[in-house]
Amino acid sequence: MKRIKKILKSMLLIIAFLFGLSFVSVIAYRFIPVYFTPLMVIKAISSGYGINHQWVPLEQISKNMQKAVVRSEDAKFYMHYGFDFEAIKKAQEYNKRHKKKKGASTITQQTAKNVFLWPSRTYVRKGIEAYFTILMELFWSKERIMEVYLNVIELGPGVYGVEAASKKFFKKSASKLSVGEAALLTAVLPNPIRLKAARPSAYVLKRQAQIIGRLNRPVEPVVDDEFFETKSDDDTEEAEENPAADEPELGDLLTQ
Repeated sequence: MKRIKKILKSMLLIIAFLFGLSFVSVIAYRFIPVYFTPLMVIKAISSGYGINHQWVPLEQISKNMQKAVVRSEDAKFYMHYGFDFEAIKKAQEYNKRHKKKKGASTITQQTAKNVFLWPSRTYVRKGIEAYFTILMELFWSKERIMEVYLNVIELGPGVYGVEAASKKFFKKSASKLSVGEAALLTAVLPNPIRLKAARPSAYVLKRQAQIIGRLNRPVEPVVDDEFFETKSDDDTEEAEENPAADEPELGDLLTQ
């Protein structure tokens, strides 16, 4: 009995330590740049691509890029508190009708995954992602979330952040990105290993055109038929577009 109590006490101490560490990490990253993440390191080791990353403050990233990712990835970013439940519902309805699954993660959720977590497609990881999403929305401003997001997203094999991608693909700083260049980088976000900004396929160019079109339209949910139902039978790139789409969504957790 004493041994069981000792084990339980040790487990509680570990849990308390992990919770404390998560709070400290989130609060610390509210102020300091994120120069590397567990995801970067794990991918660098497993893929051999290395890490090409350069942090820049948000004011040194083109407004075109900021607007492009919002309109493509999370149209209600500045309106929600970490979760877009309408988008989640639409994604669930879409997934019931289609074999290829689509996700509805917000920019905050994607940032939580990219900064604090590891590559995995489990309910446990998704639950921890939701926890970090709540902490980030509590302690970070929307501008800070956008700043970190644009500095850690993968935009090519081993290429992390808009500044590194802009210099590699366009030979210019992220502050100089045009609307078309910003839309092109955003177009490869679903799968930056397979979809290439340097040599865009017809599918990537199609997505680029859709994103440019969205920049001139009123804010609307990103989970809609226009973006989902664009697949042709022979479009093998899109068939492999989003390896994260098979991950469980928050709605799946709530309905279990």
